[in-house]
Amino acid sequence: MNKKTFIIAIIILVVDQLSKSLIEIYFKLNKSYILIHNFFAVTPVHNTGGAWSIFSEYNYLFIIVSIIAVLILLRFMLNFKNNFRNNLAFALTLSGILSNLTDRLFLGYVRDFLDFTIFKYNYPIFNIADIAIVMGVILLIIAILKGEDKNATNKSK
Repeated sequence: MNKKTFIIAIIILVVDQLSKSLIEIYFKLNKSYILIHNFFAVTPVHNTGGAWSIFSEYNYLFIIVSIIAVLILLRFMLNFKNNFRNNLAFALTLSGILSNLTDRLFLGYVRDFLDFTIFKYNYPIFNIADIAIVMGVILLIIAILKGEDKNATNKSK
């Protein structure tokens, strides 16, 4: 992977942290601000767990898992084919994990605020970092399915 991957990751991390900070400044915690009725609201919450606040009393576990995930991703970056999609996949995934990890380390919780209801189902509230992680993982799955998880030097072995 290249320097652009890390630059994109830093930009996404900064955008996520900035969005979380602005939401905290301008919106009241745990209050929903409906923007599109029955579809989208901004609802700032502090999440000490995972999705649906599962394992909320185990913040340290999420910190450990995040650190391990970053180390694994950095290792995998060396093996994947060097192309735009793969670089973007790693940038998205790393930035999302690192941004949520930053919240957990410095605040003890993750700041979530995007609140969607689709077909009468209210999804867990999330943030930009979560979107980056999901998009990055999807792109990594595509790369693996295409056999791009082994660069040209590894294919000859």
